Parts: sequence; C-alpha cells; structure tokens
Amino acid sequence: MRKGLLSVSLLTGAVLLTTLLSAQQASKVAYTMTDVPQQNGNWVYLRTLNMETGTFSGSLLNGSADQQIAFDATTKKQITDFGINKMGFNQQPAFSSGVAAIAFDSKHSRIYYTPMFIDQLRYYDIKSQQVYYLAVPFTNSPMKASNQGNIITRMAFASDGNGYAMTNDATQLLRFTTNKKPEIVDLGAIVDDPNNKGVSIHNSCSSFGGDMIADDDGNLYVFSARNHVFKVNIESKVATYLGAVTGLPNGFTINAAAVNENNQVLVGSAVETTSLFTVDVKTLVATTFKINGTVWHTSDLATSNLYESGNKPKATTIDLISRGTDLGDNRISIFPNPVTNNQFSIQFSNVETGSYTVQVTDMMGRQILQQIVNVGSENQTQSIKLQSTTARGMYLIKVTDQSSKSVFDTKIVLQ
Repeated sequence: MRKGLLSVSLLTGAVLLTTLLSAQQASKVAYTMTDVPQQNGNWVYLRTLNMETGTFSGSLLNGSADQQIAFDATTKKQITDFGINKMGFNQQPAFSSGVAAIAFDSKHSRIYYTPMFIDQLRYYDIKSQQVYYLAVPFTNSPMKASNQGNIITRMAFASDGNGYAMTNDATQLLRFTTNKKPEIVDLGAIVDDPNNKGVSIHNSCSSFGGDMIADDDGNLYVFSARNHVFKVNIESKVATYLGAVTGLPNGFTINAAAVNENNQVLVGSAVETTSLFTVDVKTLVATTFKINGTVWHTSDLATSNLYESGNKPKATTIDLISRGTDLGDNRISIFPNPVTNNQFSIQFSNVETGSYTVQVTDMMGRQILQQIVNVGSENQTQSIKLQSTTARGMYLIKVTDQSSKSVFDTKIVLQ
C-alpha cells in the first residue's frame, strides 16, 4: 500500500512538473503591426509572426475599417458616438491614424495599443475578436507636437504584470493595469544615467521611436528607431545607455522588438523589408533572421516573453512544485504592483470559499500587516491598506487558507 501511494505521489508530481515546465516555455509567436500592402507608413493590419519558421499570418484585424464596432472597456457597452478628434482623425476605426505601440497581455489574451494621433488606450480581445476603447485620455496630450515627442511609440508588459508605455521624448512613462477598473498612472519622466556619455534618451536624433521589451528583473529596454539601446529601471526611472546595435544594413531603423524563444530580441523595421534581425542583448550584434514569404513593413512587435536577465536564479524542480497554485492558474493576483498610495487589491478567482489570511512582511521577516479575508464568491476583490508610515521598498505577501496552508506568495514594491 505504501509503495502504491509513493508511485501515485511521484506520478502526480511528475505530471505537475511537466505542466508547470510547459507553462514556462517561451512563446514562439509574436503579434505584429504591419502596413497596408504597398503603402509604407499606414500601420493598420494586425498579424502574427512565427518566430521559429519566420512566417507572417494573414490579417487578424484590419484596423482601418470605418464601421468598426467597438465597446467601452469599462462598461462593456457598445460605443455609438465616436466623433473626430482634435487632430482631425475619425476615432471609430480601431487603428485610426496608424499604430506604432502594441503590447500583449497574455493573462487576458489581449493586444493593448494606442493610435499615434489619438490619445486613448485601447485593446483587441483575441478570444472574442472584439475591440475595446478606454473612455479616458491616455497621456493627457490630445494635441501631438510637431516633433512627435509626445506620441506613444513604445509599449510592453513588465514582470510585475502591468503594462508600460513611453513617449518618444521619454518625458512620460505611463503604467496601466488590466483589471475591471483599469488604472493609468503617469510615473513621470525618465532620467539619464550620468554615465551615458552624452547619449540621452530624450534626444530626438538618437532616441525617438522604436519599441520596448521587458526583462524578468524589473527593467525595460528601449530600442530606438536609430538603433540605440537603453536599459530603464522601472522603480528608479533611470535610463542607462547600453550602446548601438551593429550588423544592421544601412537605412535599417528598429521600429519593432520582441523577445524570442532563444532569449534574443527580434527586431523589425517600418522602412526596410529586406529581412528581420535577431539581436544579442549582451553584445548588441544583429544577425539576419530569414522570413518565409512576404517581409512586411513592421511598426511594432509584441510577445508574452520576458528577457531573461541572468540576475534571477532559474526555478528548481522544488520551486516549481511548491509554487504550483500561483504559477499556473492565476487564481490569486495582486494589483497594482508597484503599489501606490499605500494601498493594493488582492483578487480571489475561483478559489474555495472560506477564510484566508493575508500577511505582509518586510524583507527582514517583520510583520507589517495581517488581515483576514472571508471569500464567499467566485470572483472577489479585497482592498488592503498599509499604514501611511510604512517605508517605501520591497515587501513579501503571503496568503494562507483556513488550515494555515500557504496558497500564494509574491513580492510587491511600495512606492
């Protein structure tokens, strides 16, 4: 009997481990924003790109359609009054005025984006194939500057689960959540590292345009249209200049970037259709990436992959098994993270009803807060308020069930 139980236990552990390892595998598919056939500069077609075979799909969404049906992202009601914005663009087409910034929200299967000359955050729901518009301004700059400095061209989802968008001139880093009541926070301007040797992330000649990826250690990487690369720490908002990408043909501008399954950055161009390239982040050397079929002008790429920085230890077998409840099914989640105003929310989705204990401790193990949450519905959100005297920094969150079994743990950053 004991031997039989051991066999079952090992088999269950093996199945769990296989499932979790599979969930950790990098995606081989990127979403891409491309131009109208033979019309360079009109970025209104959403496609996928297989980063293993180098094959573009057909159009998933033609974002130039004048009669686009769209819904309010908050109320989920159909929008009937679109109007013309202050820049003279019809706000009904999904990709009206062209799109140069998209990001893939893998948790909800959505493509978030903002049209270049319409100051609004929007998303395309991949499952329902519906388009949703947030009925709020995004950058609070409805009129775009003549030098296009306040246009959003870089967007990515970071390791904290939030979306981030950056203007061309890097004077605004915006964070947005994806919950039922989305929150948009202007984190302010990016600051140049003093050691950048005169190459500023705010310089229009070197650093405008391009795209943005995220790593597994709280950083964003900006690949500018002039092929310069900056590493931006989200918490400090300091941009460190890493150098310029080499090995690209003359005239190639990096307008799209995404992490592939080999931990390289695949880059595409809005003006060059000879090929795409993969870039080694450590050396910034580009290598030709062969495309099968048409090479589309590409204004942006997006995947669920994070760049593995090497600063975080890889998960062990024991880690994967012990973290099973919060790795795969996302039944418990916290937002926003980083935490602002000393308050965050914890969402329980399809967990067993009952009493749960939420503990907040500092990195020394000292308890900051303990709160009981009684969960009685399939989707319940509980607000957690920290004292105003709580110091800024990193804290540990642990959730236990009524039998004192740990069911969730994570880290938050208090800003």
